[in-house]
Amino acid sequence: MPPPKDVVKIAIQMVGAIPQLIELQQTKPLASVLKDVCDAWSLPNAERYALQYADGRQTYITESNRGEIKNGSILRLTTSPDQEAEQLYSGIQSNNSDVKTDSLKKLASLSQDVTFAQEFINRNGLKQIFYIVEEGNDTGEMLAHTLKAFMELMEHDFVSWETLSAAFIKKIVSYVNMNAVDASVQQLSLSILENMVPTSRLLFELVKKEVTLDRLLTHLQVTNAQLQLKAMALLIALLLAATDAERRDMMDYLREKNIRQFIHKNIIHSSEPLGDEMAHYLYVLQSVSLNLCERRMRTSMDPYSQEQRELLQSLRQTAFESESEAPGSNFSTERRRSLCAKEFRKLGFMNNSNPAEDLRRAPPGLLALDNMVYFSRHTPNAYSRFVLENSSREDKHECPFARSSIQLTLILCEILHVGEPCSETAQAFYPMFFGQDHFFEELFCICIQLVNKTWKEMRATQEDFDKVLQVVREQITRTLSLKPTSLELFKTRVNALNYSEILKLRQTERLHQEETLAVPVLQLRERLKPELLELIRQQRLLHLCEGTLFRKISSRRRQDKLWYCRLSPNHKVLHYGDVEEGVDSPPIESLPEKIPVADMKMLLMGKECPHTKEKSSGKQNKDVLELAFSIVYDVEEYCLNFIAPTRYEFCLWTDGVNVLLGKEMTSERMQTDLDVLLSMELKLRLLDLENISIPDTPPPVPKPPSNLNFCYDFSHAEHPRGRRVPRARSKSSRRIGRRCASTSASSWGPPSSTPW
Repeated sequence: MPPPKDVVKIAIQMVGAIPQLIELQQTKPLASVLKDVCDAWSLPNAERYALQYADGRQTYITESNRGEIKNGSILRLTTSPDQEAEQLYSGIQSNNSDVKTDSLKKLASLSQDVTFAQEFINRNGLKQIFYIVEEGNDTGEMLAHTLKAFMELMEHDFVSWETLSAAFIKKIVSYVNMNAVDASVQQLSLSILENMVPTSRLLFELVKKEVTLDRLLTHLQVTNAQLQLKAMALLIALLLAATDAERRDMMDYLREKNIRQFIHKNIIHSSEPLGDEMAHYLYVLQSVSLNLCERRMRTSMDPYSQEQRELLQSLRQTAFESESEAPGSNFSTERRRSLCAKEFRKLGFMNNSNPAEDLRRAPPGLLALDNMVYFSRHTPNAYSRFVLENSSREDKHECPFARSSIQLTLILCEILHVGEPCSETAQAFYPMFFGQDHFFEELFCICIQLVNKTWKEMRATQEDFDKVLQVVREQITRTLSLKPTSLELFKTRVNALNYSEILKLRQTERLHQEETLAVPVLQLRERLKPELLELIRQQRLLHLCEGTLFRKISSRRRQDKLWYCRLSPNHKVLHYGDVEEGVDSPPIESLPEKIPVADMKMLLMGKECPHTKEKSSGKQNKDVLELAFSIVYDVEEYCLNFIAPTRYEFCLWTDGVNVLLGKEMTSERMQTDLDVLLSMELKLRLLDLENISIPDTPPPVPKPPSNLNFCYDFSHAEHPRGRRVPRARSKSSRRIGRRCASTSASSWGPPSSTPW
């Protein structure tokens, strides 16, 4: 008979004692359970003790989290959180440096537990930590433990960052600005400042003033990868918290200091592999830099602005040596206006009498004008060649420079996500972005020449404008997906991907995606589906058995903490637990937490997940919603919450969990895998039917013959003299004849009335 749901069988350990095996009644008060355990070991004062997990993070057991205890859990009897907090509070005030250091080290470890943290903070423990930092002169191990404990205590959000004193903040800043200080102290100090910056405008201004960009650049140039990472994290936090004007000034200053070239050389192309955190920060830096174009992108041209009109006129003047403006010309105003309109038409403006109207659309707005002016000034030869070459073509075959530039600018903004908010999890940055100043403008210069080249390859007319730009978008997107490391390499690859290559790629992809729609093939496809779906199910479960590394993400900031989850080889238990950075595939024995598959109730995804509902709508992020899922388990309906590292992992895990729950796989990846497997299997099955048309309907079955006397009779042979002589059939030939007769009769219907 199974035990009641409110009873769990556990083991309780204590140093120097024989472990107890008990049945824990969840309805029984925890104080009573502790008293029974202490009485069994003859321990007085049960209120001085508490239970905590023996493995993993060793969390204290409380009335609020006791429901998470599972059958087979191993607990440990230890000093209660309030007693530990009291002892450590006294220990960190000791005059003995060894006692003080050991107490701070233990405090840093225990502060990860929310119960202990609350007890320590209630005893005004943070005030003592502030005192150690503000009044102390130590910059070594003791200070590192102090700052680590402070970080862990603040992680629980019991105390606001805005309550920190100016003296404490200045001391933390001093550790960042010092040269002779332990690297671990500087890393923790940078992390503290990173957490402070987003919380209030006052703290942002204080940190921005005290920690200069030059100092952060100095930290970025060290060989210590972790220190480099923390410096980049603080830099990104400052950029995100700044106003548009401040952000622009900061980016201009960083550009002067050649930060892009440094990142390109010493971080992206360093000997050490690029971690996920650094990849995310580089993505954010790229996104912030590109978003500086947003203001111009969303601003329409003002026809009454003298500055903008001069920029527009400079395009015409650079391309043409206008007779109307030559010295000594006596053209009338009307004649001069007519010549200008003709030249603007040659430049490719649709409204040649008032070209400013073409730039009224936003986006791309003034950004398109900026790109055209940059192209004309920095590559004047290419600009003049583009304009003059198309001026000499027939009207229908000329490639309009201005119209193409406006549309191309819009395409680049869409591809590079200009004006879109940064994702909390994305890591997709372009290495060539950090190898070139004025990246957007230089990319435009390459791509506008690509437009002209593709236009000629397609022998396009004005009616083909949208088609040409669609091909150019595909050329750019395909080349960017290869992650070229420099603009020169991008230029080489995108020019090699000509219109003919695009047509070949499209045809190849179409052949891969096309499937014969004949009824027999569709029937074969349906017969193959169950077998291939089972293959996909096995692959999903195998992936769950291998496990995946997940990151913990809070609403306040990206977390460094990792946890791993994997399925047992017998597909009966889900194991998970926290792991350290750098651990790729921990053994299943090292994961302390377990969820029996039999206890799993349902799978939640996206907005249905409890950990996405906890965030406020203002901080809700589309990318996180697309990667979030939760497993509801046990009768009490607890939730194990996930944020998948990629969309691929999200699809594999949600499919695998659905398989464990006995439900259908629903991810888009499942459909993609099924289509690929079906396509391969169908091609293999139909290999012998290549170049043979398959009819939509099967051929008709012929009517039964009037008689079955159509077998060749081998009973006669030619006589040497030309006469036919009878020959008796052997027993074997007679058996063959009877077998043929019976087979024919059964194949074609009832036997004829004519005897055999």
